[in-house]
Amino acid sequence: MKVAIVKLSAMGDIIHAMAALQFMKAYDPSLRIDWIVEEVFAPILEHNPDIDHILPVNLKGLKKKRRQFLSEVQKVREYATNNYDVVIDAQGLIKSAIVSRMLGSTTGFDRHSIRESMAAFFYGKTFFIPYEMNVIERNMKLMMQAIGSSDESVSLAQKKPFLFFTEENRQKTVPFLEQEDKNIVYILGSSWESKIYPREKFLEVIKQLTGNHLLVWGNESEKKSAEYIAQHSEAKVLPEMTLNELKALIASSDLVIGGDSGPTHMAWALNRPSITLFGPTPAKRNTLETEFNRVLDCGKAIDPKRLDREDLCIADIPVDQVVILAKELCK
Repeated sequence: MKVAIVKLSAMGDIIHAMAALQFMKAYDPSLRIDWIVEEVFAPILEHNPDIDHILPVNLKGLKKKRRQFLSEVQKVREYATNNYDVVIDAQGLIKSAIVSRMLGSTTGFDRHSIRESMAAFFYGKTFFIPYEMNVIERNMKLMMQAIGSSDESVSLAQKKPFLFFTEENRQKTVPFLEQEDKNIVYILGSSWESKIYPREKFLEVIKQLTGNHLLVWGNESEKKSAEYIAQHSEAKVLPEMTLNELKALIASSDLVIGGDSGPTHMAWALNRPSITLFGPTPAKRNTLETEFNRVLDCGKAIDPKRLDREDLCIADIPVDQVVILAKELCK
C-alpha cells in the first residue's frame, strides 16, 4: 500500500504525528510511506527509516512570492503521479485538505473534529476523533484507522525514539557536552511570545542547578536572551544549529527544559528527560507525560479551541517548581 501523509507544519505538530510511523509499519511492514511537508521543516523527517520519500512544498513562501503559486501546484501534481492508495491529511486545515485532495483519495478528520470544518468536505473518508483529545493520540488514531487498523492496544508508552541524524551531526555536538556533568539543554524560544518562559526565570533556574547549561536559540531575539543569561551565569550560548544537529544534541542530553515548542518536543520523541513549560496552550492535549517527560503549567483551564496568544501566564510558573523537578529528573 502506498501512503501519503500530509502534515505541513509546524515543527512540534510534525513531531507529534511522526510518533505513529513505527506503529503503522509494525501493523503492515509493506507500507510505502511518503510525507508532504513545508521544506523548512523537512530536516525533522530526514533519516527516518519508516519514511520512503520526503516531498517538500513551499506554501508558506507564497505569502511573499505569489508568482510561485503555479509552480507549487505543479509540484503537488507531480507528487500525485505516485498513485497513492491512501492520502492522510493529519493537519486538518483547508490548505492541507486541498493539497491532500490533489494527491488522491483522501482520509481525514470529520467536520466535528477540526477547527476549519470546511476542510472535511475535501475528504473521501472521515473519522470522528474529538478535537480536545491529546494531539499525539489523535494523530495515531487517525493514521492507524486510515490504513485499516482497528487495534486499540497500541501503546505510545512502548515507542522507540523516532528522530534520526547522522554520525557527522552527532560529532558536531560533542565539543559542547561534558562527560562528568549533567548536560541540560534550555530551549529559549517558541512560535508565540506567550509560550516563552521569561529569560530572567531561566537564569534563576540555571543558578540553582548544577550542570553543563546549554542555551539553544533560533533567531536574533532568542540569541539576545541566551547572551543575557550567559552574561549572568556559567551557561553557554551554542552556535546556530541545523535541525539535524539539534536532534543529535538533544539525543545526548540529560535534560531539556523549554516551552511548548518543537525543540522541546524533540526530547519526548527521543525518549530523553524533559520539562515542558505550558502557558496559553493545554498541557494535557499538547504532549504526553512519562516518568521522565514531565510538564508544568500555570494552573489555568485552557480551551484548545479558544487559545489566547496574549496570555502570558507562563511567567507564573514558579522557579522553585522547575528546579525541584529538574533535580528529580537529573538524579
